Amino acid sequence: MEKSVEERLAESLTATSTELLQYLPYLLQDFWELGSSPQIMSEILQTNIPSLEGMQILDLGCGKGAVSVALARTLSAKVTGIDIIPEFIEYAKSKAQEFKVSELCTFIAEDINQSIERERNYDCVVFGAVGAVLGAPAEMLPKLKQTVKPGGYILIDEAYLAANNEGGNVAYQMDYLTREQWLALFEQLGLELVDEKVNEGDLEFDEDNANIKQRADELKKLHPEQSALFDGYVQSQLDECYDLENNIVGVVWLLRVK
Repeated sequence: MEKSVEERLAESLTATSTELLQYLPYLLQDFWELGSSPQIMSEILQTNIPSLEGMQILDLGCGKGAVSVALARTLSAKVTGIDIIPEFIEYAKSKAQEFKVSELCTFIAEDINQSIERERNYDCVVFGAVGAVLGAPAEMLPKLKQTVKPGGYILIDEAYLAANNEGGNVAYQMDYLTREQWLALFEQLGLELVDEKVNEGDLEFDEDNANIKQRADELKKLHPEQSALFDGYVQSQLDECYDLENNIVGVVWLLRVK
């Protein structure tokens, strides 16, 4: 059975149930960056695209706008950020004001499955660690491709199975491709791999996980009947972190539409 938008959204945020979505703004209140590194996303564009000022960028599943604001600040790009959680969008607007890039940033609260049917003619689309909200990679990539101009770019933050784990075993139950499967998909869809940035070195998750656990414990006191729900979310975060350290490889790819 095909997953609902809510189920895909929950999965992308490692929520164990759609029931948890209403609590995510509280659980994630300590974070501005919810997935991709704004620095890495900015640097990979700066390195590979000669003229960036005035570039029109679409940031789908923008979360609280950390990447959008960074692209506006560092590239002087015009960015449209879209996310389904209104509280995240309001936070993104406040950060754009704080960093004085409000005139470059437009933030919209909307399901990106609806946005993808409307948004067109961008120079670049960003899809940063959003998971399967737009479907599996073979479904997601053509949807992203249709939002950009010919010769435009797709910037995605994704993951593939580590070389020692091509049996597909992961702690957090998501389906991951191998790197070779991703590359074959790029070729099949007419996407040129321009640059690749692999997560390197030791990943530090302890502080982030401690913050999430603290917020979950606070919610358990307010809603004791939902304790299992909050405990499940904390465990899903730990499982995802374990996978990133052991079973999968995080990667940012810059693709050009041929």
